[in-house]
Amino acid sequence: MTETTSRRRTARERASTGRSARSRVPRSGHDAYTPAADRPDPVDILEKQSATRLQELIPIRYGRMLESPFRFFRGAAAIMASDLAHTPITGMRAQLCGDAHVLNFRLLASPERRLMFDVNDFDETLRGPWEWDVKRLAASLVIAGRGNGFGRTARERVVQVTAASYRQSMERFAGMRTLDVWYSRIEADELYATVSAKLDGRTKRRMSHALGKARGHDHMQALEKLAHVVDGELRIAADPPLITPLDQLLPGVERKQLEAQLMDLIERYARTLSAERRALLAQYRVVDMARKVVGVGSVGTRCWIILLLGRDDRDPLLLQAKEAGTSVLADFAGQGDHTNEGERVVVGQRLMQAAGDMFLGWERVEGLDGEQRDFYVRQLRDWKVIPQVDLMSPRVLGLFGRACGATLARAHARSGDRVALAAYLGRSDRFDQALGRFAEAYADQNERDHEALAAAARAGRVTVESA
Repeated sequence: MTETTSRRRTARERASTGRSARSRVPRSGHDAYTPAADRPDPVDILEKQSATRLQELIPIRYGRMLESPFRFFRGAAAIMASDLAHTPITGMRAQLCGDAHVLNFRLLASPERRLMFDVNDFDETLRGPWEWDVKRLAASLVIAGRGNGFGRTARERVVQVTAASYRQSMERFAGMRTLDVWYSRIEADELYATVSAKLDGRTKRRMSHALGKARGHDHMQALEKLAHVVDGELRIAADPPLITPLDQLLPGVERKQLEAQLMDLIERYARTLSAERRALLAQYRVVDMARKVVGVGSVGTRCWIILLLGRDDRDPLLLQAKEAGTSVLADFAGQGDHTNEGERVVVGQRLMQAAGDMFLGWERVEGLDGEQRDFYVRQLRDWKVIPQVDLMSPRVLGLFGRACGATLARAHARSGDRVALAAYLGRSDRFDQALGRFAEAYADQNERDHEALAAAARAGRVTVESA
């Protein structure tokens, strides 16, 4: 079903399409996870990903993934994408995050300086089966719950309330006007007001502190943490291998070449911004750059932080230029329409997020090795706070999962057929129950894969470094 077809059909016809999909894939059928007979070696998948990355950083990636099954899962989006390709799908599609694990939902700022709750990272975004995002979120909740010592009943309950939130939110969006769906968002203060009555005093104080902390995570806070004064000039502070300024990364001639290429990247990327945002960016000057190691799954991709100043040293802007490779979903969902992977990330983020980064853009540049690579650019941090999932009780993780489910439903409703999806999911808890069983089965698979990487490290097949 194409978007063009969806727009021309009546709501009744679209709902009928959704209900008829139950005959192909019963809602209870989403509980299935059985490894494919020809399932690839998970370490082979990781090694294939690593082949195009900065080789000196790959041991850090594996070191982070081996810290726990949950950390492994964060870096294993490509492995799960391969597995999801063998699970039941209804044929209904939406713009996917591609890596919708629970830590990819967090507080962030809108351009209007409102603190929002939304999906954060879109490196793997692509149009595909809506089920894949929901199942990755569900599996991450079970894996996080196991790490926190929750029993199976508690873990399944967390997944079920998350699935119910997705399902009920999709029904609500199906009954809304299209523009109202696009205007819909979850503001942090409203979220706090909604859930605070269900929290104990300690958790309520922790959440209130997180809201205040988020608003302090601005460019000035980043400047104080990441930069210092050298010979009267602000410079990014070295913390190798995690943060390495250009003058420590390469010798003189190569450093100047790389610096020129990154300056060219920023100048050309600005053309992907709207005119008023180009004018805003033009008021800043670049003063320093450094390579940064980010996340878990992204370790080894080329990522640069750029320090810019406006009026003076107290007027900073920190941008991050991150390499965008092919989505892990592409081999299974199709390549998509974009010829630039950075553009794919930006367009996907704009489709899914309620309020995006005002400096979000993309460009393609040639590296020192002569290879063309795609990048997307965004602010390094702007009121962002990572949730402390490892401190959450079953009740709090369930409340957090409920917010994640509603957020993901809104993101899918913006680009998918929300009427058909709502009709398929219905009002019973069949899908919720099935998702709980799937998530437990996939968490078992994740633990086996985590052990496979550990075995590869013990055998010397992969090199591991803590950082």
